[in-house]
Amino acid sequence: MMMKLFPCRLRSSITITITIGVLKVVPPLLFLFNPITTTTTTTSSSSQLSGQSQYQHHNRLFSLLKSASHPSDARRLHSLLLVSGFFQFHPPSSSSLPSQLLHLYLKFHCLDEALLIFHHLPHHQIKIITCNSLLRSFLHLGHFSRAIHFYHHSILSRPSLLPDNYTYPLILKACSALSDLHLGTNLLHSIQTHPNLTPNIYVQCALLHMFAKCGSFTQALLLFEDMPHKDLASWTAIISGSVHNGEWLRALSLFKRMRLQGIQPDSVIVAALLPACSRLEAKQLGMALQGSAFRGGFDRDLFVSNALIDMYCKCGDTLDACFLFRNAVHKDVISWSTLIAGYSQNCQYWKSVDLYLEMTLSGERTNAVTAASVLPAFAKLELLKQGKEMHSYILKQAFDKDIVVGCALIDMYAYCGSTREAESIFEIMSDKDITVWNSMIVGHSSNEDPDSAFRIFPRIWESQLKPNSITLVSILPICTKMGVLKQGKEIHGYATRSGLGMAISVGNSILDMYCKCGCLELGVKVFDNMMEKNVVTYNTIISAHGIHGYADEAFSSFLEMKASKFKPNKVTFVALLSACSHAGLVDRGWSLYRSMINDYGLLPNMEHYSCMVDLLGRAGHLDDACNFIRRMPVEPEVNVLGSLLGACRVHNRLELAQLVGGQLIQKEMGDPGCHVLLSNICASTERWEDASKYRIMIKEKGLIKKTGKSCIQIGRRVYTFKARHATHPQFDKIQEILGSLLFEMNKIGYMPDASNLPHDHHAGDEG
Repeated sequence: MMMKLFPCRLRSSITITITIGVLKVVPPLLFLFNPITTTTTTTSSSSQLSGQSQYQHHNRLFSLLKSASHPSDARRLHSLLLVSGFFQFHPPSSSSLPSQLLHLYLKFHCLDEALLIFHHLPHHQIKIITCNSLLRSFLHLGHFSRAIHFYHHSILSRPSLLPDNYTYPLILKACSALSDLHLGTNLLHSIQTHPNLTPNIYVQCALLHMFAKCGSFTQALLLFEDMPHKDLASWTAIISGSVHNGEWLRALSLFKRMRLQGIQPDSVIVAALLPACSRLEAKQLGMALQGSAFRGGFDRDLFVSNALIDMYCKCGDTLDACFLFRNAVHKDVISWSTLIAGYSQNCQYWKSVDLYLEMTLSGERTNAVTAASVLPAFAKLELLKQGKEMHSYILKQAFDKDIVVGCALIDMYAYCGSTREAESIFEIMSDKDITVWNSMIVGHSSNEDPDSAFRIFPRIWESQLKPNSITLVSILPICTKMGVLKQGKEIHGYATRSGLGMAISVGNSILDMYCKCGCLELGVKVFDNMMEKNVVTYNTIISAHGIHGYADEAFSSFLEMKASKFKPNKVTFVALLSACSHAGLVDRGWSLYRSMINDYGLLPNMEHYSCMVDLLGRAGHLDDACNFIRRMPVEPEVNVLGSLLGACRVHNRLELAQLVGGQLIQKEMGDPGCHVLLSNICASTERWEDASKYRIMIKEKGLIKKTGKSCIQIGRRVYTFKARHATHPQFDKIQEILGSLLFEMNKIGYMPDASNLPHDHHAGDEG
């Protein structure tokens, strides 16, 4: 029968109950090393034990310490040691017991208890191995700053402790996590000047990883080349560092060197290298790595499987990505999120939403990555209700602190037209990095609110941040759309001064801005000065020459593109066919169309069909255009029929226009543009009754024609004018000047062509 002896209350208000045979006590940390002294029978009986009995008792405690299986066991044993007076009686054989207790706490990740014991250990018992164990626990718990503080104040402050080949990899890992290049460089100096240390492969790999992760890839490469012996771990470190720093081609080159030295890849290096294939859209190389994984027996490794799914998605092959996903033996939330994001990246938004629903039904929980992956699909499909539901879930799970999730929410609300909600999220975000500002700029741009986007842009500097390449790529299209050349030139100047203009994406955006703002000469100068070019660069300059009517220059750029070993894509041929259309080169257009299919294996899409119809229509070959449409393997979409309808108007083919217009009216349920065009075609041939009929149809269907608008920049201010709006404060003066200009034009024989104006004086409504 157990008998309760007494309850005693410590200063921490925790009651300790001591029972004969069983000790149930968890003392507060403050008293872990304060022996409990009470006037109880327990203390007196303890003092009466013989030295031999105490020695045997401590041996039993040592055995219990080694067999502990739970943190509570460690705390009970610790309490038992205190109560039994162990820390007042230290037989020589038990001198390691405090260290054993410390390591037991570390085993259970009870870092605070372990540190308290560490700071009470005698100096002669503090060994570097114990310090390394504490560092390892700091890293395991993600306490990188505390690890560095411990290194400085508990290791370097003790002359008897010298960091070894186990210490340096741990503290270098903390530097990597914190991007602390300064400390990492000091550690390299310490390692090089250490009196009794020959760095092993673990230290060398940790140095490689630290320099690469902290952005000093050149230093990492120098260290790697100086290594006398390179094993798989060192190759993995430098290849992973190359990928992390965006050195995609170098990563592939290093991998080739590794294979030539006879080193077989493992799952880690394959998973690290696949993102490089994704970025370079090197699908064939990615498939070769998949083959290596299969031969190596790690093709079903979860990290490799997820990286392969991502690679196929980034290369535009969602079918193979889905096949891998469906046949994967193991799936986690990252697997689901990768394919969900992949569908969105390839504009397959409904598939993205459907897969997300399937994931939730499977019981897999949505995490921050999943939320950020599915929100773009909600945005593009304008599923505001579902987006708000996801926002609510994000708030409940506290995912809103995640920058990527915050940006995805801003994008979703902006694309759904809820600019106020997007701005609200933007303003309440405490830690705004440049990606958040970029999202807000893109959001205003998608809602055709360039003024707000331009107001956001200077605020970036006010927040002590600097625009990055994504910022410039986001703001330059707004300059292009509004035709504000002055702001575009200023951004070009900033890109040049900051070095961001060296990025291909920025160079392409500047080139596009100049060409679409009518400054083809400046665009050509930008093109000629670009150090690096890609397919997009050539597509942009080909398209620009074509739009400006310089077909020969467009073809010359195409030849240069092929000479530079860039493979033309579908966009290239859209630009070339458009150039032929503007120049009236029907035979050349047919030749390019056939070459695209036969020589490059590119199947035409709706844009190519539309370009061919436009080419034939502009040249007056309307019957050929009709035959081309009939031979199309798919049903023509609105843009194809619209090109033919426009040609009918130019060449006064009224009967054909009404036939094509009838099909368009069935397809374009919400756009009045077709009705207006048909009405104007009828009016141009003075068929007023038919013209009126199409105008009446617009009213009956409740269709609203989008108001035309134009912009002009004076100084730093952009003025926007909308069709038939007389709200400008200087409207009367503008009308007076226009009247004066028209009078002068009429005097020199100018007769306005009214055939393209909306004929509504009989219908009585706006055009």
